[in-house]
Amino acid sequence: MNKVNGKIYLIICLCLLLTLPYSWLWPVRAAEQTSAKVLASSLNVRSEPSFEAAVVGSLSYGTMVTISKEAYGWAKISYKQTTGWVAGYYLQKSTNKETTKPSPPAPSTASSSGNKGTVTADALRMRKGPGLDQEIVQVLTLGTTLDIMGRKQDWLQVKTSTGKTGWVSATYVSEKSSSTVTPKKGTSPGLKGKVIVIDPGHGGSDVGAIGLTWKTEEKKLNQDTALKLASKLRQRGAQVILTRNSDSEKPSLAQRVAVSEAKAADAFISIHYNSSIKPNRGTLTFFYSQTKDYPLAQSIEAGLRNNLGLPSNGLSYGDYHVLRENAQPAVLVELGFLTHAKDEAIIRTASYQEKAAQAIADGLADYFAN
Repeated sequence: MNKVNGKIYLIICLCLLLTLPYSWLWPVRAAEQTSAKVLASSLNVRSEPSFEAAVVGSLSYGTMVTISKEAYGWAKISYKQTTGWVAGYYLQKSTNKETTKPSPPAPSTASSSGNKGTVTADALRMRKGPGLDQEIVQVLTLGTTLDIMGRKQDWLQVKTSTGKTGWVSATYVSEKSSSTVTPKKGTSPGLKGKVIVIDPGHGGSDVGAIGLTWKTEEKKLNQDTALKLASKLRQRGAQVILTRNSDSEKPSLAQRVAVSEAKAADAFISIHYNSSIKPNRGTLTFFYSQTKDYPLAQSIEAGLRNNLGLPSNGLSYGDYHVLRENAQPAVLVELGFLTHAKDEAIIRTASYQEKAAQAIADGLADYFAN
């Protein structure tokens, strides 16, 4: 009788254990209420800390969330009416410095002189303050006439004809003392003199991804696209250095970064083609530092999205060595999925690689113009 009772007791315990909530089965570390910023262009919020769990919401880049728990690289967050779990590596926890309000823009060092100026770039970003870290308030087109109100180093405080004020780079404004200003077309220095390091991913014995339909090797696509990009940039006056010059070379990740830093690159572009077990398509642009890399990533992604034809999956935070350890502005671009038959059929062609190279070159030109 005692043995029977023991078995019954054991069965009851097992049943109770199976009915416990999910969070009891997985160790969860309580966290102090911490604020964090979303670093992905679109971050899924899930019902449980698992990629298999149901998606209950989505957060855009820059959204500030509150973290209440952490478990195995996942963070339980809340934002407005949304509560759930997100991949922790897409969050940047706030520091005291980040949670304080930014100081107001420094006052200009020159009073309004009545001078006018004309925008000489195709698209010039007007910002709240004199610096690339300041919020963009408007994008000014070529030929826009501005009232110059003041100056701080290489920045001008300006006012538009509609009364909106902000700061722009003085490099891309032609100043005139007369109210009649003739737009100067094609005078933006753009890529001329810029040092660009292009990194064709993989190489040598490391072929990278392999296409499922045509068995296309990623390392060769990376190299072919990089050479096309190098040619386009050199035609526009840039100084271009490649981290490898043939399919047989296989520099280490540290060596690739060393080239970027030794050359004091104005931009580092790592070229890749993607793979996935899911039927994913399109391009993806990665950055690591939101201050050093994000502006470059924005411009490159815009070039790919507007000119390439394949769908863009936007911007994403990427904890990659060539980005994380790189002191220079750097991005890593994935230019299509070799594991998707339709993508592979397109990206293996020379015409697509030409378009991709042109889109990246245009994105770089836009980045340096602003």
